[in-house]
Amino acid sequence: MTIPLFRDNAYLRTCEAKVTGVNERGGILLDRTVFYATGGGQPGDSGRLELADGTQIGIATALYDDDRVSIVHVPSEGQTLPEPGSEVIAHVDWARRYKMMRVHTALHLLSVALPFPVTGGQIGDIEGRLDFDMGDETVDKEALHQAINDLASGDHEVTTEWITDEELDANPALVKTMSVKPPRGSGRVRLVRIGQDVDLQPCGGTHVSRTSEIGTLSIGKTEKKGKQNRRVRIRLTD
Repeated sequence: MTIPLFRDNAYLRTCEAKVTGVNERGGILLDRTVFYATGGGQPGDSGRLELADGTQIGIATALYDDDRVSIVHVPSEGQTLPEPGSEVIAHVDWARRYKMMRVHTALHLLSVALPFPVTGGQIGDIEGRLDFDMGDETVDKEALHQAINDLASGDHEVTTEWITDEELDANPALVKTMSVKPPRGSGRVRLVRIGQDVDLQPCGGTHVSRTSEIGTLSIGKTEKKGKQNRRVRIRLTD
């Protein structure tokens, strides 16, 4: 398995690691990593691996392997693959990652400002979106803009905690997403809490530590998707 260092500290930019293997598709497996693997609407991290002799291997993205506990670092085209057992330093593309942390946290606030079931979502490094099952409700963009920026500027602390699968089963209202279910199998589920009572929901992604780090947000295009779904986009203004 790969130890996901990003899960406990999303601000780690580098780590020392050992190559545990290269799969049949040329993906690089490490014993530990700072690279977030694609999941929950958040793209995998890009960056580079640095070998002991200074050789750089560009990493285009990171994915979970079929076993869901190993993370595959997908090299860019034309890269020389390392030998198993090699020591490397993993460097995440921090500028891209940090923007996605800001967008991801902002989408949690969007789910607070629009308290409807979430049917889908996507996180980018500038823009993100959520799809809501809103029925016949409409989106007041001006009011929504004010609400999410008030929440962001409130400087609420963002923390994580863990509950058991059984505790989650006993509190199904914690799960806001209809299409993406919290990862199961380890016996416990990670929750992300914003402030004391702003938001609490299962999430395995990376987030900023305070909502003030998000900055100012704008509301992008809103669309009707199907009979009931409404797609709402938010964007970092800087």
